[in-house]
Amino acid sequence: MDLELGGKVALVTGSSRGIGRAIAEALAAEGCKIMLTGRDEAALAEAARALAARSAAAHSAALDLQEPAAAGKLVEATRKAFGRLDILVNNAGHTLRGDFLKQTDEDWQQSFAMKFFAHVRLTRAAWPLLTESRGSVVMIGGTAGKQTTANSMIGGSVNAALLAFNRALAEIGTKDGVQVNLVSPGHVDTDRLRQRLAMVMRETGLDLDAARERYRERLGAKRIGRPEDVANFVAFIASSRGSWLHGSCIDLHGGQIRPI
Repeated sequence: MDLELGGKVALVTGSSRGIGRAIAEALAAEGCKIMLTGRDEAALAEAARALAARSAAAHSAALDLQEPAAAGKLVEATRKAFGRLDILVNNAGHTLRGDFLKQTDEDWQQSFAMKFFAHVRLTRAAWPLLTESRGSVVMIGGTAGKQTTANSMIGGSVNAALLAFNRALAEIGTKDGVQVNLVSPGHVDTDRLRQRLAMVMRETGLDLDAARERYRERLGAKRIGRPEDVANFVAFIASSRGSWLHGSCIDLHGGQIRPI
């Protein structure tokens, strides 16, 4: 299926590894020019080299999007590199888990800075270019925004805020011609999940494959997600094939979350 993304310019945050890198690779495979960004310069450079080896047009900018000025710098770097912006994927950031009574104000502030305010600032800075191209914004949230636990209270709060932001931003997008959607993945096999699986291995003595299966059973999921599951779906949303999706908050989790 031709997604008709050839020549489009995509800015993907948190794209040095994990889901963000998979999204960048999927969009590049469809012919997009890619602006990569993240805080780990070495990992970012390696991701850029990997795309270049596939003959994909890619630039990178190592920035900490928790810094208020970083959003404007990143959008300007994208404009200078490619002259336009068609797709913004707000993927960067993670939230802290743990005991609510032991978490500090700084823990909450850090998580909101990384995964909420960074998205808000970058979307605002990129909006003029997205309006000009009649582009697309895809935010990567998390299922905790709809079904949280005490151990993921911060994550639930941050992702619930993203749900509200997505729906409100879609109203502006309708007027300005910018598509806006949010994808909430369940548990995906990334470095962060490997850390949790390492805990299961220590607790049970299981090897990695058995620990993954034990974790899957706890979740009640069909299987653990893969970064490319999210990446391929994001590419579809941002393409002409997915253009009727707007203001949607889409769960992608293999059955981990039970419907009401």
